[in-house]
Amino acid sequence: MPTKSALAQQLGVVAGFDNPLASLEQYRTPPDLAAHLVHTADLQGDIQDRTVVDLGCGTGMLALGAALRGPDTVVGLDIDPAPLSTARDNERKVGSTTSVSWVRADATQVPLCPPEDTTVVMNPPFGAQSGNEHADREFLATAAEVAAVSYSVHNEGSQAFVESFAADNGGEVTHAFETAFDLPKQFDFHDEDSRTITAEVYRIRWD
Repeated sequence: MPTKSALAQQLGVVAGFDNPLASLEQYRTPPDLAAHLVHTADLQGDIQDRTVVDLGCGTGMLALGAALRGPDTVVGLDIDPAPLSTARDNERKVGSTTSVSWVRADATQVPLCPPEDTTVVMNPPFGAQSGNEHADREFLATAAEVAAVSYSVHNEGSQAFVESFAADNGGEVTHAFETAFDLPKQFDFHDEDSRTITAEVYRIRWD
């Protein structure tokens, strides 16, 4: 198995959004964060020879990280066609042996019926924008419908919400860790050139 640092280096070539939309909270997932999440999933037996679905895949960081770890199938799904085009370019840069199916669809509408042993990986909108509160709840609801296990990135302070949602929907949080999330200045309301926030990653096993 390649090391976590080697995986992060491979993912360093993954380009972000050309024209990110604030309404969709489109931020490039940092390669180090993606490598940590995928490496953890691989150690748990949740990647190799399984179907992996990246809900709200953006430009493909998590999907491509999973594709580098020997899954059977990878699907990257996003509602916005522009980043999907970038994701296809990123796939060629990364050069994984497992190809990714890039699908335009709404991740909150349970748009696919994958096999029972499916793993979901996702960095959903945190719901930080006014009018978009709890946007990550709908992504978790989809994961509960289609996944045996999911890995998701959330805003700091989400533990009570994630654990409660999982328990109410036949799931259980089995692993959790904090991670740094670098936010570049890319929207008008940003008043700093860059900012690093604390994010939280959760592994949920779904019944």
